[in-house]
Amino acid sequence: MKYRLLADTGVFVSELCLGAMTFGGKGGMWEMIGGMPQTAVNKLVHRALDGGINFIDTADVYATGESEVMTGKALKGRRQDVVLATKVRGRMGPGHNDVGLSRLHIMQGIEASLKRLGTDYIDLYQIHRSDTHQHRGHLARTR
Repeated sequence: MKYRLLADTGVFVSELCLGAMTFGGKGGMWEMIGGMPQTAVNKLVHRALDGGINFIDTADVYATGESEVMTGKALKGRRQDVVLATKVRGRMGPGHNDVGLSRLHIMQGIEASLKRLGTDYIDLYQIHRSDTHQHRGHLARTR
């Protein structure tokens, strides 16, 4: 496996990153994308780690958090071997503040991701996509 520096962080990651979007999911889009059960996730993650992959990427919205839960379970006992990335931005509940890139949603999102992943740290926390409401704050307040 080849490794590269992750920008200027001093952290080396494998050139291949294991994406966890297909982990879990019942019904609708998530079942069509993957619907992978925990046993298959464990096998895939362990095989990737054994092959030298040290970079895993997931997101809070993948299977409505189920991907993070399954990733955390698969990493049990091997968390220290992985550069773990997840993302924030998508809708995670019915409330007005359960989506977007407000400080409130980001702080709630990181806490929820930490719990789902079963870890006390995340190595790379990313913005999943832009937040159009950040640029139209005055419109959101009038609704």
